[in-house]
Amino acid sequence: MAIVELGHTGLWVNDLGVMKEFYTGLLGLRVTDEDEEFGIVFLSARPEVEHHEFVLQKGRTAAIGEKMQHQISWRVESLEDIIGFHERFRELGIEVQQEVTHGNAFGIYFFDPEGNRNEVYLRIDRDVRQPFRKTLNLDLPVDQIYAEAERLLADGGPDYQPVS
Repeated sequence: MAIVELGHTGLWVNDLGVMKEFYTGLLGLRVTDEDEEFGIVFLSARPEVEHHEFVLQKGRTAAIGEKMQHQISWRVESLEDIIGFHERFRELGIEVQQEVTHGNAFGIYFFDPEGNRNEVYLRIDRDVRQPFRKTLNLDLPVDQIYAEAERLLADGGPDYQPVS
């Protein structure tokens, strides 16, 4: 017996409308079902495969910004997607915590309107001992981003700093 994958996760929220717009408008998730009476929205990045990977429901009891989960990570298919999100976050004034290489992934950590940390990331096909996190300059051309990530990896050492 073994777990084969994470099916879905969800958040309790204060403002369902704002949070729904953030995850559909910014990240492109699609609403697959919702019920206004229960204050719940089901979202999917790939509704043809999975009815929902993410759920938002009214009823948050914790204060905004209070740590409730470590992060929610969203995988993308290319470095160009990461760069596109980086540009979009900047245009929209989305708070970005860090642009990183983990050696086995490139990512951007950011916050939703209720202070929940998210990450968009590109998986890199290599095994790198974790934690490994170094800041990456996503304003460089694609080939230079890859070269910089290789240099940072060769320098070694995690340089990991826990998120406060």
